[in-house]
Amino acid sequence: MAGFSGDETAPFFGFLGAAAALVFSCMGAAYGTAKSGVGVASMGVMRPELVMKSIVPVVMAGVLGIYGLIIAVIISTGINPKAKSYYLFDGYAHLSSGLACGLAGLSAGMAIGIVGDAGVSIHRANAQQPKLFVGMILILIFAEALALYGLIVGIILSSRAGQSRAD
Repeated sequence: MAGFSGDETAPFFGFLGAAAALVFSCMGAAYGTAKSGVGVASMGVMRPELVMKSIVPVVMAGVLGIYGLIIAVIISTGINPKAKSYYLFDGYAHLSSGLACGLAGLSAGMAIGIVGDAGVSIHRANAQQPKLFVGMILILIFAEALALYGLIVGIILSSRAGQSRAD
């Protein structure tokens, strides 16, 4: 292969990491949006005045996909084996970066969906006792922080790519 430097299979792992970041984060965002959206819909039937207040979990779940997109863009811009050598170390660094961000986003989306549904549904917390809204928001913030931790670790791991050998 002319003009290629580094390991020929290394970009596979790098691109796999970019895909994993986006796919798993979006799976978490979709689950969180769907699960908490069902709670908002059931809330809107009996207590339509609380719908806008109950949309917070849906918005927080949607942000998770953005975290995966950020890491996927960072990884994909770092893969250019014709311009700079790309070794297996770099591919593994990008793979671990994508998995860290993606799986953290998936777990955060599951937590946000479950808490969001339980917190806003008509037979549950916010409809029965509006004072629990602040507690629900705090739980959602801590769940969102899980994805933020994955984003931070993903950025750090991605920055390690390119440090395997002195070119």
